[in-house]
Amino acid sequence: MTDAEWAVVRPLLPVPGWLRGRGGQPEAYCHRAILDAIRYLVDNGIKWRAMPADFPPWDRAYAFFRRWRNHWLVKEFHDRLRARIREREGRDTEPTAGVIDSQSVKADAVVGADSRGFDGGKLINGRKRHVVVDTLGLLLGVMVTAADTGDRAAAQVLLEQVADAHHRLALVWADGGYTGPLVEYCLATLALVLAIVKRSDDMRGFVVLPKRWIVDASSPT
Repeated sequence: MTDAEWAVVRPLLPVPGWLRGRGGQPEAYCHRAILDAIRYLVDNGIKWRAMPADFPPWDRAYAFFRRWRNHWLVKEFHDRLRARIREREGRDTEPTAGVIDSQSVKADAVVGADSRGFDGGKLINGRKRHVVVDTLGLLLGVMVTAADTGDRAAAQVLLEQVADAHHRLALVWADGGYTGPLVEYCLATLALVLAIVKRSDDMRGFVVLPKRWIVDASSPT
């Protein structure tokens, strides 16, 4: 991270228990160095044990990540950062509208057969990521399934999670793949309007659909 990035990130980090007077030992490595190590691992797709010597020892970085993951601190940090960005853009910290979409990606050969599937529509053997973002493209929820999992089945589970975490959410845009009983289920069970943005029959090639492009632009490649 640059100094400017760290200045934004630092006050949003969860405070360690020992600084709150709840016991425990002070951590041996700076949070900035640990976060840089984790970001490097994610960006380069390396194993923990392959962490370069410039960073803290891999087992210390992994222990930090594991503790944050198990105590939901990764999500807490992410949500704080999203709220800060929304405030900077003149929005309320909690969104009232979002967009849902999915993307199938080819799985590497090391991915087990029990966690992959074949997406007949996209002709991809791998996994599918289902994503809900706000209207700025900031992540509200994500779920990874085998690629043969239907969009509507996954969306029902994911939208339940997102609606439970974001109580002000009232409207979610989706493409034609989410039509059917899911629309009624969202309204009756989640008090959520699932608005379908359909592609017209005369469209040819790549066409940006209203609102849906926000997910496409925010999805990692």
